[in-house]
Amino acid sequence: MTSAGVMRIAVGLYILLFFAYLFGPLVVMSVTAFNSSEFPSISPWNCVTGEWFDVLVKDKHLMGGLRSSLFVGIGVVLLAVPIGLAASLLITQLQKRARSIAYTVTISPILVPGVVLGISTLVFWERIDRAVLGVEDGFFYGGYFMTIVGQSTFIAAYAMLVFLARLQRFDPGLEEAALDLGATQVQVFRKILLPFLKPAIASAAVLAFLASFENYNTTVFTIVSESTLTTVLASKVRYGINPSISALAVIIILLTLLGAVVHEYLKRKEEKTASALAAEGLPSSGSASRSRPMRIPVGALTALVVLSLLTGLWLARGYDVEQCKVRVSEENRIHFEALKQQRLAEAKAKREASGESASVAVEANQAGRQYQGIFAPTNLGQQVGADTETETGAEGTEEANQQGRQYQSIFDPGNLGKQVESAPEHD
Repeated sequence: MTSAGVMRIAVGLYILLFFAYLFGPLVVMSVTAFNSSEFPSISPWNCVTGEWFDVLVKDKHLMGGLRSSLFVGIGVVLLAVPIGLAASLLITQLQKRARSIAYTVTISPILVPGVVLGISTLVFWERIDRAVLGVEDGFFYGGYFMTIVGQSTFIAAYAMLVFLARLQRFDPGLEEAALDLGATQVQVFRKILLPFLKPAIASAAVLAFLASFENYNTTVFTIVSESTLTTVLASKVRYGINPSISALAVIIILLTLLGAVVHEYLKRKEEKTASALAAEGLPSSGSASRSRPMRIPVGALTALVVLSLLTGLWLARGYDVEQCKVRVSEENRIHFEALKQQRLAEAKAKREASGESASVAVEANQAGRQYQGIFAPTNLGQQVGADTETETGAEGTEEANQQGRQYQSIFDPGNLGKQVESAPEHD
């Protein structure tokens, strides 16, 4: 194998690993949406179900956050895209030094943390609300208004960058020719510049909507009493989630893929139109037709999706989710009982082992008790008698007892004088 072949294999493996790293979590999350487990997981797999999509639809809090995110996203598009377009047109008309200053000022909100933007927006418009309306919770302090304004402060910079990239390809000679022919500035903008910027406007609108839809740092401070999808998801992650989040991810991924397919279809249609006009010797408003190194196989991708859906529907025929749940529940119960019995057996074995140790200690204590109280004043005679009986047998028991009685109570304090008096008599 040549070095070029090895290099191609290495590049292919790298691309495969890159896309696996990039899209692997999305695939895993999508699969968890069809598992009947109460928590998003692939292992252990219980049953194939679509109930989490129904749970998603019935979640009022989540659906309310989704509606708020859509409303805020549309508002951000309507505000940020015109601001970005105006800023890009202004920058292109300025001199070099003034252009640099204006570019730095307009791009600076991107460099500011979202937390700072959210807090500053909250404080600023709260003061404006008090000064203009004379109330604390007026229109300007409303969650939707502040959220749209706060997000637009940095999303407009994204839109401006898109327009600047498009304007770099614009030929100023078209404007000069139109003005020489008697067109006004408004007509030049509406008839020449605006059609040229149409793809950039669409791209900036999509970018602004997606940036607004997924924003959290700025939104969490400006939304006030309302909730967006990101804030609702954050609260669910904090207090516990279920696979309905995965179902939402599946819907978003499918909508994104649908948008990509539609965009690719329109792009190819535009290229075909441009190619036809170029073949006839007519100018085209779109980009020049040229072969692109990577093209999305729209037909193959669509066929794969349709085939996957049909295969899933065919495999799902005659499948009863409720029976599967009952079977899984019974298996879990049996597994739990077996685990319980195992734990009980282990605990019993530990108790038996500890019981043997305790019995040994009890026997040792009982063996030691026979020597307890041997030196008690009232027990000396009994102990002597018992010992003598053991040694001499039953015949000498009485004699031994009589000999032992003389030592009984010998250590009694009241008997000390008697013992002292009797000592000289024996001498």
